[in-house]
Amino acid sequence: MSQVKILLDESEIPAHWYNVVADLPNPPAPPLGPDGKPIDPSALAAIFPQPIIEHEVSRERWIAIPDPVREIYRQWRPTPMFRARRLEAAIGTPARIYYKYEGVSPAGSHKPNTAVAQAYLNHIAGVRRLTTETGAGQWGSALAMAGRMFGIEVRVFMVRVSYDQKPFRRSMMETWGAEVIASPSSHTRSGRRILDLDPESPGSLGIAISEAVEEAVSRDDTKYALGSVLNHVLLHQTVIGLEAKRQFEKAGDYPDVVIACCGGGSNFGGTAFPFLADKAAGRKVRLIAVEPESCPTLTRGHYAYDSGDASGLTPLMLMYTLGHNFVPPSIHAGGLRYHGDSPLVSQLCHEKIVEAVAVPQLATFESGLTFARSEGIIPAPESNHAIRAAIDEAIACKRSGEPKTIFFTLSGHGHFDMTAYDRYLHGELEDISYPADAIAAALDQLPKVAPS
Repeated sequence: MSQVKILLDESEIPAHWYNVVADLPNPPAPPLGPDGKPIDPSALAAIFPQPIIEHEVSRERWIAIPDPVREIYRQWRPTPMFRARRLEAAIGTPARIYYKYEGVSPAGSHKPNTAVAQAYLNHIAGVRRLTTETGAGQWGSALAMAGRMFGIEVRVFMVRVSYDQKPFRRSMMETWGAEVIASPSSHTRSGRRILDLDPESPGSLGIAISEAVEEAVSRDDTKYALGSVLNHVLLHQTVIGLEAKRQFEKAGDYPDVVIACCGGGSNFGGTAFPFLADKAAGRKVRLIAVEPESCPTLTRGHYAYDSGDASGLTPLMLMYTLGHNFVPPSIHAGGLRYHGDSPLVSQLCHEKIVEAVAVPQLATFESGLTFARSEGIIPAPESNHAIRAAIDEAIACKRSGEPKTIFFTLSGHGHFDMTAYDRYLHGELEDISYPADAIAAALDQLPKVAPS
């Protein structure tokens, strides 16, 4: 029988994270303060401990993974890579399709890769309480688990529409001991302001970030943890791509195209950045970030300085953005709801080093069913975006006859997302393209800072 799983030994868990900043053709734009001037890294100390700040601003190519973090990684890492032979047969493509399955983690997604790292770095800094936000619940679940491992109390502000739609994600966080609050809430000034304007607000990640950051800066015993977007988060996720490269060596293959879903950028960055070094060295490989048409940050957003949250509590970052006041349509069930994107991913997209595509909601769930019915794994709705793009590439190979190698990350399983599948199967979902006038209007709400 032909090989299906490509496995690594625990001894092959990466010993270092890869920092893409060291290999960028142009240095990243600095974060700015409210006055439009670059901030000193010490300004981040209000919300992050010093070890996190060091990872955030580092320019070193390789950063050692602490032994206690690698020890916990052993619970699920290295994650398996699969050759999707049954999916290839279902499509009838000459392409070779591989996927790396991050759903084997205890939390069921890729998010623990950074949650464990952040919890450890907060732990050694003496932090005993963390606040965070979560949308679909993957990040909140991961941090709840990691906080429990290091004795850290965790409070999660969960976007209200997901809080209502995904009660078992909430239960999962509470099982690990986290407190979960629907956002916007009455617990913070930011939340109360939103509720005064719209008592029925479905919430957004930008709003939930405002609440979590506000609470962190108002308490001496609390720091903030973020599940995507910032440099240190994408750094920690590079264990995905680093393992994948070693697995391709074992398989005697190499991808022509690398695909991952992209909301804030952690999954895409973790998957694609280790391959970017090969691309910079002259190897031909396409790197594709896939996002929803209802939240088209990279494909239709403005490349500008904007706040990472709805209330302007975070530094301004140069990124693709739909505006910090963006609220995704409630009928959008596929996750990836953030108004902005990782500054690193945004820069690489702006410089046309990586590609971005947006896919419609119904097509992503159609692809999720195709994958589940051939490979047997029910994917997270977020992962369905990457599957859609991979299937599109495989169909193109079917038409051209090219036997390309296609690789994507299956960022998590969908076992806690069955309400979304149920709505799709009963015809209750629809395609939504974010309105052009709303994207144009966001330009007037952006901070008046010219990119440097």
